[in-house]
Order: sequence, then structure tokens, then C-alpha cells
Amino acid sequence: MSAAPQAVQRLTRDLSNAAGELGDDAARFLVDTYYSIQEERIRANNQIRALTEAGEPVDVLDWLAENAHTLEKQIKRALNRYALSRPAGQWAMAQIGVGPVLAAGLLAHIDFKRAVTAGAVWRFAGLDPSQKWEKGQRRPWNARLKVIAWKLGESFVKQAGREGCFYGHIYVERKALEQAKNEAGDYADQAEHILATRKIGKTTDAYAHYAAGRLPPAQIHARAKRYAVKLFLSHLHEIGWRRELHKAPPVPYAVGALQHAHRIEPPNG
Repeated sequence: MSAAPQAVQRLTRDLSNAAGELGDDAARFLVDTYYSIQEERIRANNQIRALTEAGEPVDVLDWLAENAHTLEKQIKRALNRYALSRPAGQWAMAQIGVGPVLAAGLLAHIDFKRAVTAGAVWRFAGLDPSQKWEKGQRRPWNARLKVIAWKLGESFVKQAGREGCFYGHIYVERKALEQAKNEAGDYADQAEHILATRKIGKTTDAYAHYAAGRLPPAQIHARAKRYAVKLFLSHLHEIGWRRELHKAPPVPYAVGALQHAHRIEPPNG
């Protein structure tokens, strides 16, 4: 290993020992930094492949990618310690599809003392469809938390085939339900409204679905994924209240908002 990655290793090993005492501001910064470094590493690797195929030297880019990957892993270690220091983080990381970066990002942004209901968490994460961001007004949700919620949904989708992936299976079940409702014409009014209020190219597949009174497959996928994420956030909110605030949430679990006739218990709750 080169000298630079060793320097990164020493620095982050010292910091990771204190990661369990990180404040939320510092954790949020580390989560943002992790994703920024990850994005740059992916770009560097893509460039390395392109230059290698062209027969050009890539030693410096290899050095950059190696250092970025080392730093990524060490930040992830620190965030793992931070998330495990919280009972809600321990529960979150016990769920397939939720790693230390996602768990830390959620915990660093969600204050259980301020989020009285699961609905408040949904709104803060930009998952309340009734929210409108009007021109000239402040954004009504947390943009960084919304990105984390999106990444969480993508992770559930990727892990849906694994045995024991509770929220991945919820996504699959919900998608089947959404598809059945879509084919039955339950969303015809929504499709008509979208055609009337948005500019949809008439030669696109999306237009063909809307014109037939259906939502496009991508929209059905997004609805099912959002449902799984909202259920997870509801469970995280409940776990946070019970295990960290040591009391039941003031408002009952939002069964009605999730359109369930019965309560879905948090796994390992």
C-alpha cells in the first residue's frame, strides 16, 4: 500500500475511536463527504478504464482512486460506530438493505424529540405528496434527507430478492398491488390529470400509458418504493421513541396513511 493510503488509515483509525460520540452535525458532514468521495472515485475509475483502453498512463488516477476508496472505507467505519451508538441505529442496521451510511444519515437528520409523528418524518424527507414548493418560498423538506430516503428505497429494491429482506419484500408486494390497481383503471383520473397539466411527448411510452388511463411502469415502481421507505421510516420513528425516548409515540402508528387495514409491526421491534 502506498504512503498516502497509510496516512489516511492512521488518521481515520484515531477518529473512528471517538465516532460513537460524534454530534449530528459532524455525522451529517461525514455522510455528505462519503457520497461525494464515492462519486469522485466512480468517476476516476471510469476515466481509468477509458484511458487504459486508449493506451494512456493512469498511475496518478490509480493513486487517486486508491486513496478515495481507502477514505471511503474509513468514513464508513466511523459512521458505523456512530450508528451503533444509538438504539435506533442498531435496529436500523439489523434490517437487510440498511448499512451504516444510510443509518447514520437518517439518524443525523431525524430528531425524534421534534418529530412527534411518523408523518412529520415523511414531510421532512419530502415524502408527503401534498407538499408544494412554491416559487419564492423556502423548500418545505430537507433536501439531503430526501436523497438519503431515495437511496434507501433503491437499496430495498436491490435487496428485495434476499430472504429476510423485510422492506424489500414489502416493495415487491406493494408493486404487485399497484400494478393490479393500475391495470384495473384505478389511476385513470390521475393519468388524465397528468396529461392535462404536464407536457408529455406524444411519441413517448409514458404518453401511451397516460392516454390509455394508466400510470407508466416507472411511476408504479416509484410508488411501491416510496411505500416501503415510508413504512421503514414509520418503524424507525416508533423504535426511536420507544428505545431512545423510552415512551410510546404520542400519535398512533399511521395505519390509515399507509392504507393498511391492520398494523404492520416493526421487524425485531
